[in-house]
Amino acid sequence: MWDLFRGSSGPPPDRARAIERYRVHADGYDASAARTMRLRRRTIAAVELAPGEAVLDVACGTGLSFALLVAAVGRKGRVTGVELSPEMAHLARDRIARAGWAVMLIEAAAEDAALGGPFDAVLFNFTHDVLQSPTALARIFAATKPGGRVAVSGSKLLPWWLAPANAVVRRMNAPYVTTFGGMRQPWRYLVEYVPDLRIRSALWGAAYIASGRYAPRGYVRT
Repeated sequence: MWDLFRGSSGPPPDRARAIERYRVHADGYDASAARTMRLRRRTIAAVELAPGEAVLDVACGTGLSFALLVAAVGRKGRVTGVELSPEMAHLARDRIARAGWAVMLIEAAAEDAALGGPFDAVLFNFTHDVLQSPTALARIFAATKPGGRVAVSGSKLLPWWLAPANAVVRRMNAPYVTTFGGMRQPWRYLVEYVPDLRIRSALWGAAYIASGRYAPRGYVRT
């Protein structure tokens, strides 16, 4: 029970519950995400995209990152988004159509998606459930180039002695996650793929931003 309170353990992500929750929250998602747009921009900047590169936007939601990603990789680049929620994916498709972007949108769970690739960069923006799924991470990094750049941001719990603040963090995240497992260190599985992950606190300690490079076992960066 103590570990659960601290957010170090908990149930695995629940795909069906996530679909149901985002069915309710999809229409208001963009407005709710406005408070973290500055952090989203910092996360995108951290992958240091260049024209002609391929980038994967994991759990891309309504496509709020697409404009910045398309601008960064240019006409010769490739932007791919993967999204579980049909309602969120529908809004992302509308965004793509309105802008006339050549963005590939895959409506599937990250654990099952045929991602294509290889990707030069991978972006995780407030994707806690995906980060807590080793199966999802294995599939994502199977489609990522060795040495590929990775950036991630999201919510995290503060130290356990700040329990009142953590109650607020939990309440704000409850509509958007299906597990609080790993919320103290949401990157706990990611570091297996990105051993040089640099983690920095954000939003007064209630969030984080991190970046590094994908290094499969035996990989030596040249």
